[in-house]
Amino acid sequence: MDLLAFGKTGWGDELFYATLMTIAVSITAMIIGFVFALIFTPLKLSNKKYLNLIGNFYTTVIRGVPELLVIYLLFFGGSGAIMYVASIFGYNEYIEINAFLTGSFSIGIISGAYSTEVFRGAIQSIDKGQFEACKVLGFKKKIQFFKVIMPQMLRLAIPNLSNVWQITLKDTSLISVTGLVEIMRQSYIAAGSTRDPLFFYSFAAVLYLLLTYLSMKLINRLEVKYSRGF
Repeated sequence: MDLLAFGKTGWGDELFYATLMTIAVSITAMIIGFVFALIFTPLKLSNKKYLNLIGNFYTTVIRGVPELLVIYLLFFGGSGAIMYVASIFGYNEYIEINAFLTGSFSIGIISGAYSTEVFRGAIQSIDKGQFEACKVLGFKKKIQFFKVIMPQMLRLAIPNLSNVWQITLKDTSLISVTGLVEIMRQSYIAAGSTRDPLFFYSFAAVLYLLLTYLSMKLINRLEVKYSRGF
């Protein structure tokens, strides 16, 4: 256990900060994913075919390609695109995109595709009578969504959003290719330095399992809260 000591003699503090980075990227990506879901869920539910096409294109493409490919496209392709635009204005130096922002945005796009399908399914599962009652009572669309539809949607969506969270949490391991020091990257560095890959990769697995377990405890509480009366 000396390898996990804090300070100069062990890797405990480095792995602790790497765990915090993993949590930060996961939460940021999940928030970005919710933003994408709020944009594309109405498109998926729209009666207009061209809006449906846009929503379906997003969810189909993002869920159909490997997550690592999305990260490569945004991290390496994004740098190239920004440098190309900068060269038009006479700036020819190398521009490196922030690894945290790129990683969070990449995973957020992936998370958003799954969250969009979760929200779509949850809204479609709500009794149509709820929508009709809102119209009869003359509720404005904002009140209808936040006071009637969203609470019911969350009750139905939370169990599936827990799966999206787990996917998002595990996908953070892929952004180690960008150089961002999260659990997987730090484990790789420690394993190479100590020549003990079995120990550090096994400990990384324990950290991911611990984060998943604690997350599920919190999500189960939310599920109970929003399921009161059912």
